[in-house]
This record gives sequence, structure tokens and C-alpha cells, in this order.
Amino acid sequence: MPPDGPTAKKRLLCLNVNGRARKDAVAENALLLNYLREVARLTGVKAGCDGGECGACTVLVDGAAVPSCLTLAIRCEGKRVETIEGLAAHGRLLGTQCGFCTPGMIMAAEALLRRRAHPSDEEIRIALSGNLCRCTGYVKIIESVHAAAEAAP
Repeated sequence: MPPDGPTAKKRLLCLNVNGRARKDAVAENALLLNYLREVARLTGVKAGCDGGECGACTVLVDGAAVPSCLTLAIRCEGKRVETIEGLAAHGRLLGTQCGFCTPGMIMAAEALLRRRAHPSDEEIRIALSGNLCRCTGYVKIIESVHAAAEAAP
């Protein structure tokens, strides 16, 4: 039986997702990843490793990059959650390869750029170290973070 099946205890979750207040009944053991994809219908959040190792599910919770596959949705009560869909509305996105890792990479890069407007290559590598890309050697991704930093107002 799935962890959020009919026997799972539910409670009302109140949080802000991409600038909009939400109130949803969720299973107490529901992961933030599943809540975002299945309840909020924000499918830019990707399920990758389900163990917090690949970064494909990265979202921002109160501005910090977190793996949504390891975060219980109820732990976000009263917090601000941002997904790739929320950033797309602001128009600051990075370049892409196949696209699977892109949402997580962008969210990790956004968290960095909010802390440090013009990061060094090393700071970018550290910020993205929890995100795996199987398409590149990360050179273009690092260049994209620099380009996003330069394009920021």
C-alpha cells in the first residue's frame, strides 16, 4: 500500500507555493515532492533518486534549497515553497541539456544567487554539488549561472 494510502492520517496543510497561499488536506507522511506533483500539480519538480542524492527534486523552502524527496510536506507548514514554475514566472532561467536535472539545478542556482549576486566558479560548484547531470561536464551549467548573475537587475 502506498505511504499516503487511505489509512494514512491526514491534516490540513497551510503554506505558500510560488506566491500563492494554499490549504490542502495531506497525509502526515506525504513527501513534499509528492504533494507538489500530485496535489499542487507542479510537475517541474522531478523524482530522481528518491534518496536526496541527485538534486532533481530541489525546491526552495524559505529561500533555502532542499531535496523535496526527503522533506515531509507537513514540515513546510506556514513556509514559502518555490518551484521551477515559480521562477519561470520571473523570467530568470538557465540553459539546458536533456532537461531532467534542469529544474533542480536552477533551484539550487537560484538559492546561491540570492545569497551571492556574483559567485565564483568554486561557489557555484559547491552550490550545485547536490545536483547530478548525466549529460554534461557541468561547464555550460556553470557558465549559465554566471550568465544569470550578469543578467540580474
